[in-house]
Amino acid sequence: MSLPETFSINELRALYFSGKISPVEVIAEIRQRIDRDRENPVWITVLDEQTLLPYLNNLESLDKNKFPLWGIPFAIKDNIDLENIPTTAACPAFAYTPTRNATVVQKLLDAAAIPIGKTNMDQFATGLVGTRSPYGEVQNAFVADYISGGSSSGSAVAVARGHVAFALGTDTAGSGRVPASLNNLIGLKPSRGLLSTSGVVPACKTLDCVSLFAHTLGDAELLLNITQGVDANDCYSRALELNTHTLNKLTVGIPKKQQLEFFGDFEAEKLFHQSIEAIQKQNTSIIEIDLAPFIEAAQMLYGGPWVAERWLTAKDVLETNSDAILPVIKNILLSANSLSAAESFHNFYRIAELRKIIEPTLALVDVILTPTIARPWLRDEVRKNPLELNSKLGYYTNFMNLFDLAALAVPQGFFSNGLPNGVTLFADHSSDLQLLKIAAHLFPDCAGENPMSGENPMQDKIEYHDLLVCGAHMSGLPLNTQLTERGAVFGESVKTAACYQLYALPGGPPFRPGLVRVVENGVEIEAEIWRLPASRWGDFIALIPAPLGIGSVMLADGRLVKGFLCEGFAINDATNISELGSWRNFLKII
Repeated sequence: MSLPETFSINELRALYFSGKISPVEVIAEIRQRIDRDRENPVWITVLDEQTLLPYLNNLESLDKNKFPLWGIPFAIKDNIDLENIPTTAACPAFAYTPTRNATVVQKLLDAAAIPIGKTNMDQFATGLVGTRSPYGEVQNAFVADYISGGSSSGSAVAVARGHVAFALGTDTAGSGRVPASLNNLIGLKPSRGLLSTSGVVPACKTLDCVSLFAHTLGDAELLLNITQGVDANDCYSRALELNTHTLNKLTVGIPKKQQLEFFGDFEAEKLFHQSIEAIQKQNTSIIEIDLAPFIEAAQMLYGGPWVAERWLTAKDVLETNSDAILPVIKNILLSANSLSAAESFHNFYRIAELRKIIEPTLALVDVILTPTIARPWLRDEVRKNPLELNSKLGYYTNFMNLFDLAALAVPQGFFSNGLPNGVTLFADHSSDLQLLKIAAHLFPDCAGENPMSGENPMQDKIEYHDLLVCGAHMSGLPLNTQLTERGAVFGESVKTAACYQLYALPGGPPFRPGLVRVVENGVEIEAEIWRLPASRWGDFIALIPAPLGIGSVMLADGRLVKGFLCEGFAINDATNISELGSWRNFLKII
């Protein structure tokens, strides 16, 4: 049986379980499709057969019932790291080859997904158009003369053209939603910090999100459950308790009529009103909301301090090889030079004020519905007027991350020329799962099925051992990478029981402490617990030099955990730093 022209995760899983197709056959078909579409520069790097072989061989030892993405092909936007494959951010002069996977990529690989390669994008993730790449303009998957949407253009089109079942993008201003709308896809922009951005080239580090492209809401839910989670390697990662409470009658906010903007496209206006009519049949109460504070914030994104964040990422290339950066991108980045610190703080204050203004609106409704984009544009139109039309594409998207909201783009019909149309649902942060449930209720044709609904389906597939660390292996310190490179995840901050002393051992760098259990004069010592995969325990232990070792450590709450201890003889030449209470406090004074 051949592969369907486009396929969801659940559809491909069904084919695998029925025995009608194998992963090797899927990859072979995908290669033919990529070759078929070679005139459309969707991909920057496609993995060759030799590189893919270990991923395919790994499937043979895994139970497809237990690994939700077993054999599922996916695409990675080329500002997200895949181990040993160049990351370019669509700028060859910037390219580097990472030695480890981005956290979100690693989670997908742990679920047995197969990476097909790295996709084209607007350079340095600056743009919503999909035309700003030295690798070529990514064409819309349905009508080639139209833009594909950026900056995650290649990822969206790879899914829409049946090259992969799902893809990773990023979303700072709308890059996970604009391409979804233009290519008939689900585009989920998670709450900030819900998915790790470790291993992602930043556009605006304080705002960036990894986004998900899929064919169904069920697929998006599955992917969200797999990829979310706190990551100690991402300073903006955070623990969020996602809302899952049951809603009876939905209250949906829509912008006031005079605030709806379609920039003269009457068909786009008609399609949006048809979407409103559709949800009125789904037991909803619709109220008008004031979109003005949202629009004010949207207009600040490319005129405020966040442009300086974009400059930070590209500054080395700007200073040493500025011709490698496209002129339109260069002009945007260099505009950061005109920003003052005072202006920046003024913008921060205004965003905080606007956030307070919108909070009563967010509390009044369950969800807000808007168009995803005001109207589509031809690639030729964007070439002639790149800045203005890019700005207009962000009319309904640019404010989301500034206000710490979650957003979901959903397909809703087609224009008369065959181009897809979409709408966006958004609500406050932590509403990610709730948005998926609401969308499935309002737009059941997009629902699909999540065969593993609920918590992260991978959390019980990997066996972990807890390990207490109190020195150079703690988060942010020199040896922490020995843990993270082995898939360890941060567990919690703890204190030992008051029966230990802490010593600064001679030697270094890196400087190391020694934790010693004592009979008297013991104190509580601050430490961290990291969860290390059982399969990596042995090769981690092999790294530990004498006089350190692993033993049982008692915590202040009475628990016993395995952790670093020091042999008693070593303290003869060491400095007792117990009174400081932690290794971090000692590092502050040396």
